[in-house]
Amino acid sequence: MDDNKVNRLLMARSVELLGHRASVAENGQIAMSMLVDGTFDILLLDIEMPEMDGFEVLEALKSNAALRDLPVIVTSSVEGLGNIVRCIELGAEDYIPKPVNKILLKARLESCLEKKRLHDEQKRLLKRFATDEVVRDLQESGFAIGGHRVSATVLFCDIRDFTAMSEHMAPEATIELLNTYYALMFEAVKSNGGMVNLIVGDGLMALFGAPEPIENSAQSAVNAAAEMCAMIEMLNEERAMQNDPALEVGFGIATGEVVAGYAGTDARATYTCIGKTVNLASRLEAHTKVAQESILMDSATQRRLPVEIRSKEIPAIHFKGFSEDQTIFALEPVTSID
Repeated sequence: MDDNKVNRLLMARSVELLGHRASVAENGQIAMSMLVDGTFDILLLDIEMPEMDGFEVLEALKSNAALRDLPVIVTSSVEGLGNIVRCIELGAEDYIPKPVNKILLKARLESCLEKKRLHDEQKRLLKRFATDEVVRDLQESGFAIGGHRVSATVLFCDIRDFTAMSEHMAPEATIELLNTYYALMFEAVKSNGGMVNLIVGDGLMALFGAPEPIENSAQSAVNAAAEMCAMIEMLNEERAMQNDPALEVGFGIATGEVVAGYAGTDARATYTCIGKTVNLASRLEAHTKVAQESILMDSATQRRLPVEIRSKEIPAIHFKGFSEDQTIFALEPVTSID
């Protein structure tokens, strides 16, 4: 990016001779528009430009989560140690004075591109083991052990009697069934704005409203549970044709304050949440088998549902670890909810 046409063309030519493709922009505004709309590996940036100078471009990149990691090499005739320091402080990877030495340009480009390749590989690995919501949270807030209080809805689900069922299955078939089950559950959670943050055997825990808030976390969680039930019914129809036993899944949903954040150590940590709401959701899921209901929820979740989502109150119960009886509702009917 350079406001001088000759400099732009010469720089683009130099980059192309090094085996790369180049696009040019005559000021910061045009460059930012191109960066937002396209995909680029590195930015060569002039400082003195009309409309939006190089410093303003660096500030804009720094405040844009999608562009803040783009390597920037400043190529400028602006003198003074203070200006160079300012560029570095604003996120520039390097500074090459004009006229640009081609050998130096080649070395800096290769170095920056290698750093970007390694950084992109780390991001790909992170997305493989963390949800998109957690990745965004890490990019925007950074990593720090600890948590903060948020209002959220927690959903637990578990395949009933899966241990007994799996005893009669080959290990390969067990893994295949679990992976199919997870694929359905993950889709239902994600499509309703939640995230799965814990898998233990055939059970999973999903969060709605953390780390990113959503408008009605209770309704989203109930919709996800209903969608899961509908998909399990369809899966059972296929299993019936193969004479496989039907799956029965129980869901427990609770809404309230949780402490959400990163637990573990600096070397190994996971995003999770803890608190009374989490414990209650887990207890409700375990109680589905006793109550012979598919989806149980606490009163806080039920109060946040629109009237068209019907539920019935079932006998209250005193769960272990809670000082009072818990008012419980069962969702009816267990079908998909628009």
